Amino acid sequence: MPGLVIKPRSRLFHGHEWVYQSEVKKTFGDPRPGEVISLKDFKDRPLGSAIYNPASQIVARRFSRRSQDLDREFFLRRIGQAVALRDRLEVDPMLCRLVWSESDGLPGVVVDRYGPHLVLQTLTLAMDQRLDLLGEVLVELLDPATIVVRNDSPMRRAEGLEPAGGMLHGEEPAPFLVDHHGLQFHVDLVGGQKTGLYLDQLDAYGRVARFAEGKRVLDCFSNQGGFGLACAAAGAASVTCLDIAADAVAAVQENAKLNNLQLEAREGNVFDILKGCEDQYDLIILDPPSFTRSKKTVRDAMRGYKEIQLRALKLLDHDGILATFSCSHHVSRELFLETICDAAVDARRTLRLVEAHGQRGDHPVLPTIPETEYLKGFTFQLLPNR
Repeated sequence: MPGLVIKPRSRLFHGHEWVYQSEVKKTFGDPRPGEVISLKDFKDRPLGSAIYNPASQIVARRFSRRSQDLDREFFLRRIGQAVALRDRLEVDPMLCRLVWSESDGLPGVVVDRYGPHLVLQTLTLAMDQRLDLLGEVLVELLDPATIVVRNDSPMRRAEGLEPAGGMLHGEEPAPFLVDHHGLQFHVDLVGGQKTGLYLDQLDAYGRVARFAEGKRVLDCFSNQGGFGLACAAAGAASVTCLDIAADAVAAVQENAKLNNLQLEAREGNVFDILKGCEDQYDLIILDPPSFTRSKKTVRDAMRGYKEIQLRALKLLDHDGILATFSCSHHVSRELFLETICDAAVDARRTLRLVEAHGQRGDHPVLPTIPETEYLKGFTFQLLPNR
């Protein structure tokens, strides 16, 4: 089997599963793009099997510590293990992420489940080449009504892959409803954002809404209105949702009507709206899209994160609540918290940490691969000053 010899002190020897171009000491056997290769250390000792893509900065991604091919038996075993884990977690196994890339030993494979429907993403070259095999295994294991391919993630560009989509199994599903903790959401698996819903945040809606009863709530970057809807259902005195996208605002209004809830949804740039806002709120939620997709732009992103925290803190009334999130894996939990604290100092506010948040258990984290942990958040209360 062709493969790579890995340099000493590479991240692979510290628990990571990725090999960067700069960490390759030697290539042997003429490996082909998308091929399964063997990895060896500088003393010719085997390190396992990986998928290979010379067009990517991440030239190899290890998926097994032994000699292993990406065959039907392997996919049946790995996907079966991933499904079994979700059955044991405190998540709805019929509304969850069934496969989460490296965290389930399947680098570049993402599978989300919406009842009888599956949404499949292949974000690495090797897995994209095996798309049909993945579909066959998913049908054998889960017998879904449909499998929708949503390969529109910008992550594919780093692998030299073009955006793609379509049906892998069954007929294209029409938009439908899903229920989570008493709230219903419209889901469009083909034309909606992401794979339908932000599954990683579903449980956070209720966690934050515990503070909403009788309060004036501002839900920023609301997308489909998950936080705002949960707060309205929890008895908020008023809820205002803000998003820059017209289709997101329409989705909030549609979901509010569906759940017989009253709220206001406004279209506009959140930064600009908050800057000119003279209203006060008791609970503000900040759940923006990622402000950075590379390490090179982290410093600029942190300025954006600080600014949005600062503006929100100035709008919080006496002992108000701020729930704030970042979904960039380039921004560590420590850096995000430090930025919030800096904003609080500049705003002359003292924050009391009420709860820390992370991605749901169906998006498991490998501690030795920081990239598997991208979502982090905190709920704070303003320390009463009178």
